[in-house]
Amino acid sequence: MLSSKDGKMIILSSPSGAGKTTLVKKIAKEKNYKISISHTTREPRSNETNGVDYFFVSKDSFNNLISQNAFLEYASVFNNLYGSTKELVFKNLDSGENVLFDIDWQGAQQIKNQTLKYKIISFFILPPSKEELFQRLISRGESKEEVIKIRMKQFDKDILHWKDYDFVVINENVNLCYTEIIGYLENKIEYSKAKIENHIKKLI
Repeated sequence: MLSSKDGKMIILSSPSGAGKTTLVKKIAKEKNYKISISHTTREPRSNETNGVDYFFVSKDSFNNLISQNAFLEYASVFNNLYGSTKELVFKNLDSGENVLFDIDWQGAQQIKNQTLKYKIISFFILPPSKEELFQRLISRGESKEEVIKIRMKQFDKDILHWKDYDFVVINENVNLCYTEIIGYLENKIEYSKAKIENHIKKLI
């Protein structure tokens, strides 16, 4: 049963490189929302800090958490495991804190398929174009050509899940995209599905 005292679960998903992590950090900073810090088995990037960006763990440690039923959701993404643990998420929500999730469509689907007492609002983030997505992958340090090719190929599969989300936004400019997301969260603007459908056609 939903309680007005509980926080909301706000999910942001996107194809790799579309900017969801930047948006999650901006929303958390500007609105004082909590970020659900995921556990992952992948290696940290040069600008990432353990316990801040992710909890970087071994596959054995991750699998132990799976066996303990510790995850609210978890998924394999580009041969690495990612998961959100229940304990801290539920503690924040029960304290009235809104919690942000930076997760892919698999994790979002797992959360939505559960019977939880919290309100869930989900966003799917799109790039303005495939060309821009390619440039963003390069600029964030994806220097290996084969890695970029894999992520661009995965984009064509990930984008098909846009219909599973409450809102879809185009991240052409971080500040404008942030304003749009907050507008939807606070019921200040109306959602245009037709605009998104047209954009999807261009991306596909």
